[in-house]
Amino acid sequence: MTDKSLIQFPWGSLRRFNTYAHYCQQTYGTRLQKLSIDAGFTCPNRDGKVGTGGCTYCVNDAFNPSYCLPTKSITQQIDEGIEFHQFRYRRATKYIAYFQAYSNTYKDIAALKQLYGEALAHPQISGISVGTRPDCVDEEKIAYLSELAQTHFVSIEYGIESCYNRTLAAINRGHTYETAVEAIRMTADKGLFIAVHIILGLPHETRQEMLAEASLLSALPINSLKLHQLQLLKNTVMEREFQQHPSDFHLFSLEEYIDFVIDFLELLRPDIIIERLSGEAPPRYLAHSSWGLIRADQVLMQIERRMEERDTWQGKFYRRS
Repeated sequence: MTDKSLIQFPWGSLRRFNTYAHYCQQTYGTRLQKLSIDAGFTCPNRDGKVGTGGCTYCVNDAFNPSYCLPTKSITQQIDEGIEFHQFRYRRATKYIAYFQAYSNTYKDIAALKQLYGEALAHPQISGISVGTRPDCVDEEKIAYLSELAQTHFVSIEYGIESCYNRTLAAINRGHTYETAVEAIRMTADKGLFIAVHIILGLPHETRQEMLAEASLLSALPINSLKLHQLQLLKNTVMEREFQQHPSDFHLFSLEEYIDFVIDFLELLRPDIIIERLSGEAPPRYLAHSSWGLIRADQVLMQIERRMEERDTWQGKFYRRS
């Protein structure tokens, strides 16, 4: 009799979803630890180009490590980031400079070359990961990132957040889903590694609409995915909207989210690498939380345990469209 616990899944691992850790180990032989960097960017929905105020849910300080300050050089942030992570990730031997805060292609190409170049010149940096919006790239910037990818690991992370234009308008994103699709296809044409971010639980989105996003994303040429549950943060427009119209929101309980995200994974293309299954903000930033003080790694353990109980895995019900 075959022991189910020893069966490898299509991505070549015993784990029930296609993990980023497995991808790094198989591709680079070690963990690629990301070091967050705040390089002083902003966003076009903040500075007036397409809007003001930013996304209605956003507080960048809620996910920026304490060492990330735009007043520090890129090199200093990398050095402090390595020191910051050495205790928790002692086995990490390769580091990625993660340009995380705001939209990290929202400068001219000369400025980008200086910033990315400083990061890649650091002796302990093996590549860069660039978080940005799909309306902040063009052919020149993608071509430059493609050149860097000839000698370094390069990932571009697009904040899509939702596949529905009415939601994107409501949260003040300032771009459409079609803009995201266009940017992703342009980036894929240059052979770059593409990650996308999606928030689950945005106002007015139904369960079926959120699950349908798994199929929509699976149809795109993306490499990896980060999933975040909606978190209400203090002093945001969305917090005020929740206070005024709480019935417009459905905030997942932990138990509900665990089963929902598994349902989502079952519909997802199995070769999409999963970088994150839940978000985590320091409690002092949270305006509402029913999850307590549980950490993202503990949520992950519960998700995997529940997948075993359900005898399910990423892509179990995936059907190519």
